[in-house]
Amino acid sequence: MFRSVSLLSKLRSRIDLYSQLQDLIPEQQERLKKLKAEHGKVQLGNITVDMVLGGMRGMTGLLWETSLLDPDEGIRFRGLSIPECQKVLPAAKPEGEPLPEGLLWLLLTGKVPSKEQVGALSKELRSRATIPDYVFKAIDALPVSAHPMTQFATGVMALQVQSEFQKAYEKGIHKSKYWEPTYEDSLNLIARVPVVAAYVYRRIYKDGQIIPLDDSLDYGGNFSHMLGFDSPKMQELMRLYVTIHSDHEGGNVSAHTGHLVASALSDPYLSFAAALNGLAGPLHGLANQEVLLWIKSVVDECGENITTEQLKEYVWKTLKGGKVVPGFGHGVLRKTDPRYMCQREFALKHLPNDPLFQLVSQLYEVVPPILTELGKVKNPWPNVDAHSGVLLNHFGLTEARYFTVLFGVSRSIGICSQLIWDRALGLPLERPKSVTMDWLDDYCKKAVSP
Repeated sequence: MFRSVSLLSKLRSRIDLYSQLQDLIPEQQERLKKLKAEHGKVQLGNITVDMVLGGMRGMTGLLWETSLLDPDEGIRFRGLSIPECQKVLPAAKPEGEPLPEGLLWLLLTGKVPSKEQVGALSKELRSRATIPDYVFKAIDALPVSAHPMTQFATGVMALQVQSEFQKAYEKGIHKSKYWEPTYEDSLNLIARVPVVAAYVYRRIYKDGQIIPLDDSLDYGGNFSHMLGFDSPKMQELMRLYVTIHSDHEGGNVSAHTGHLVASALSDPYLSFAAALNGLAGPLHGLANQEVLLWIKSVVDECGENITTEQLKEYVWKTLKGGKVVPGFGHGVLRKTDPRYMCQREFALKHLPNDPLFQLVSQLYEVVPPILTELGKVKNPWPNVDAHSGVLLNHFGLTEARYFTVLFGVSRSIGICSQLIWDRALGLPLERPKSVTMDWLDDYCKKAVSP
């Protein structure tokens, strides 16, 4: 038993996240059991050949409690939209951006935390953010030229040596208690990844001059500080960035990969490292790197004072060259990504005259009509990646190759929150059925024959 229910824990339950989960988990376990018993045979829809051949797109097949993506409304974290989260989650300062610790509490409990609860969680995360030397040595064994995501994932794998879940499983823990060491691993991982990520950044771009954690700062503020950015506006940006990138339901590559690997009872470190490797792909998290590089290529070729006509020509040139305009389109959304909009509002508030932001605003007007005219894109609107790089660039974090690591740090909150619930609910090994093209041919022929 990792934390017995003592008098002390009962007294702390008002502000302690672990105690909140101890109360919630039995309720949700019963809810799942009832759902399966009463509605287990209810059909959720028909599977088409297009879905099978199209990467399971639109196929309902995962339980993901922490967030839900609506094609029209965008992401909701435990039922709350991003603007609602910005209003109700505690902030570091009045009218400021939400603290990521508050979102972590919301994702795990489904409840909006008080400032006192968030402060206690922030303090706990700082206390867990201790990194063994061998983690840094594992990263240092790689060439400095290795991609930041490679170095980051290597650091996460090295952290796995201290997995509480692995130790407990080897000793023979009952499956009803799996969530307890998973909770310990998950909070440790969430606490430690900003330190590892900052180490990678300072190693590659700042001659290895490491900045230690500041015990007076919150999660997002500390991450910004360890990277080397102490501007209050940059700290606010990091709080917003980590919050809005944390979770995006379970079907995206990184979230699904983390869930899939964890379903084999791999510990949170192994599962999250696998998720990072999916996030590193150019069709997923690496897109935020590609956007800024593409925007800078526009400036390099056309200059900063680009006209609307010049921009249209450059967009068509990109498309006719067999490339995509990075940052536009989404696999699920059918409107402008709310994560794009809250970043746009941040830019309008803090950097309205930034030349690259003004170019992003021009692209918002120019690209969707062109993609609509092209006729091949279901969603011509900008997504989250269309904006984040320009904001980071404005405050001095100009190294586009590193951007996906920021995404990875953020995604630890969503993936680990769901992983705790995967263990608490006893979700099984994920094992969908696959078929061959011969099987599909035969099945379809039989389906259409009289």
